[in-house]
Amino acid sequence: MKGKNLLPFISDDELYSQVAKVLNVAKAAVSTAEENLYSNVVDPFSAVFDAMRQGVGLTEWLEQEKSRQLQKTLQNALGNFHQEIIGSMDNWESLGDGHVVDVLSNKLKVIAEIKNKWNTTKGTDQKSIYDNLKTQLKKGEYDSFKAYYVEVIPKSKGFYDKLFTPSDNVTHTKRPKNKNIRKIDGKSFYALASGDPDAIDKLYLVLPRVIGDILRISAQKIEKDSLFKEIFERAY
Repeated sequence: MKGKNLLPFISDDELYSQVAKVLNVAKAAVSTAEENLYSNVVDPFSAVFDAMRQGVGLTEWLEQEKSRQLQKTLQNALGNFHQEIIGSMDNWESLGDGHVVDVLSNKLKVIAEIKNKWNTTKGTDQKSIYDNLKTQLKKGEYDSFKAYYVEVIPKSKGFYDKLFTPSDNVTHTKRPKNKNIRKIDGKSFYALASGDPDAIDKLYLVLPRVIGDILRISAQKIEKDSLFKEIFERAY
C-alpha cells in the first residue's frame, strides 16, 4: 500500500495535501462571495421575504447567502477531492482535468467519471456522460474495461452498482443497456477501488483531525457532536 498511517489506502502526506486543497478553495470562495454580494445587485424584495420567513435579520440573512454561495464552490472542490483520493490509491491514477474520465485502474480494468453528489449533473446531461463512457470503452486501451458513473453522495440512503441507462429527453428514450457501463454510489465505489468495504467511512472519520491539524484548531467539537456520525449514516 502507499501508506499505512491514518488510513490504510492513502499516505498521510497525500491525504493532508488533498484536504488542504479543499480548504484553500473554501478560503478563496469566502472572499469571492463577499465581493459578489456587494458588487452584484441583491434583490431587496427577495431578501426581506426570506429573512422574515426565517425570522432572522438582514445581516444574518446576508451571512447565510454567503454560506450558500460557498457551498456551491465546495461541491465542485469535493468532486476533485474524491477524484484525487481515489487516484492516489494503489493501482489507480487520477487523470486530472481535461480528460473524458477522471480515474482509471489498469489492474482492475475500470474507468470512472466521479461526481460529488447525485444532483451535480442534470438528468439531461447524464446521457452525455454515458456517451463519453461508451466512446472510451471502444478504444483499444480500454478493451474489456468497465466504466462507472460515480455519485459519491447518493440521492437516498443505500448502495447500488447497476446499469446506467440515462434518459434522452429529445428522443424520449433511454440509452441502451450495456453491462460495462454502470452507475454506483460513493461507498460502493470506494470499496471497489480500495478493497476495503469501510474505506469511505474511515476517510470521513479522520477528516476532523486532519482539518484541525491544518487549521491548528481542535477537532473535538465536531467529533463529539452527535450529528457527526448521524449525517454520514443518513447518506449511506
